[in-house]
Amino acid sequence: MREHDVFSADGTRIRLWRTDTAGPDVLLCHGLGAAPGEWPACPSARVHGWYHRGTAASARPDDESRVTPADHVADALAVLDDGGVERCVVVGWSLGVTVAAELALRHPERVDGLMLVAGVPGDAFTGSAGPAFVPPALRRLLGVSGTTALRLAGPLLDGVLHRVPVPNLPNPAVAALRHFLRHDWRWYFTLALALARAPRLDLSGVTCPTTVLAGRYDPLARPDGVLGPVSALPQARVRLLPNTHFLPLEDPGVVVEELELLLDRAAAVHRAVHGVEVPLTPRSRPRA
Repeated sequence: MREHDVFSADGTRIRLWRTDTAGPDVLLCHGLGAAPGEWPACPSARVHGWYHRGTAASARPDDESRVTPADHVADALAVLDDGGVERCVVVGWSLGVTVAAELALRHPERVDGLMLVAGVPGDAFTGSAGPAFVPPALRRLLGVSGTTALRLAGPLLDGVLHRVPVPNLPNPAVAALRHFLRHDWRWYFTLALALARAPRLDLSGVTCPTTVLAGRYDPLARPDGVLGPVSALPQARVRLLPNTHFLPLEDPGVVVEELELLLDRAAAVHRAVHGVEVPLTPRSRPRA
């Protein structure tokens, strides 16, 4: 995997990462503050991603209000342009679902396929888990209030979580935990508030092949909130899995399998519409 810096539309320096594998291009709109290793390796695709503004090696914007979904979409476009990628399959996980969906709606010419994993396209607080009798408006109020309180407690969280000992083990989950605990928590919850409070997106205009994966036991995204927005789309494939919010770490094989299937569906559509050959994953290549 390679990393280097690019500059987004507003001049913010963004650290991108890119795998060295051959195959069709995939843009990963990661979970907030997640590291590349938290997403399962896909040997049949070249995956592009970046660290969110102000996390890891990416700089904070000069104007700290520039953390809306539109700003993250601008970062995503900078990553694609740097890689010479005109269009590709776009994947979103957790709050990255809002960014991926926003990109598909704003720039459909850049998106061949859309994969949404354990997240809702906007208004994440309303889509959070909780008792069914809690009205959506109250669920949203509780989410905003709780996240705002955590943001204010950021310095205290830094003092505690930065000192939590994590063993140096070659395990993706352990490495993910080590990376996660080192965030600047005031800034982390600033990003979370901006993304989670974004309005719910209407995905009825999405026409590309779409796959949605939801965890039955997800504590952060209700399955109906994950599956509902796309269930009526003509090219949508939806799966409810016996997992939680960390589906890519819990069941990486299923995630890679679904991604490869989506890549081949997108390639078939692209071939039919544009008459251009697109690289296939091993599952669909002709056998010798």
